[in-house]
Amino acid sequence: MKSRLLVPVLLAGLLSGCGFHLRNALNLPANLGPVRVLTADSYSPLSEMLADGLQRAGAQPAAVDASEGVATLQVISEQWADTPISQDPSGRAQEYALRYAVIFSLHRADGSVAVPQQAVELSRDYLAPPVDSIGKASEREMLVKELRRDMAAAILRRVDAASKPAATP
Repeated sequence: MKSRLLVPVLLAGLLSGCGFHLRNALNLPANLGPVRVLTADSYSPLSEMLADGLQRAGAQPAAVDASEGVATLQVISEQWADTPISQDPSGRAQEYALRYAVIFSLHRADGSVAVPQQAVELSRDYLAPPVDSIGKASEREMLVKELRRDMAAAILRRVDAASKPAATP
């Protein structure tokens, strides 16, 4: 009985000692106002994820036809690439690196730059043997969804980091 109680207490002590802490809520830049997410592809799942993330952080969505007094998170480009990283003895690609790169910027309603243009690149490796490849397409699709979700989180973290005041030494 004592060991059952001791294990959770020990784990809690170890976790607090390692420096683990929950991430704070997303902070948006001051005076941001309503935010519109612009992408080259208006049906991009990334734009929907970013708009949802901004709304959860407290940003007001901009009206569809509004152009003045609206902050803009612009996704300038989205690029996907599959790069073979290993081959089987016959010379056919067997393992790939799936890369996802996005360039974005955030402008306030007055046109000033809140987050300067920057690129984020994520990648994941996956196996796709040329024979017996049942289910490999769905594995790639799952990786694409995971990378999109991670990309939206990375962009929102950068918006959060830009909204924090610079630390003075």
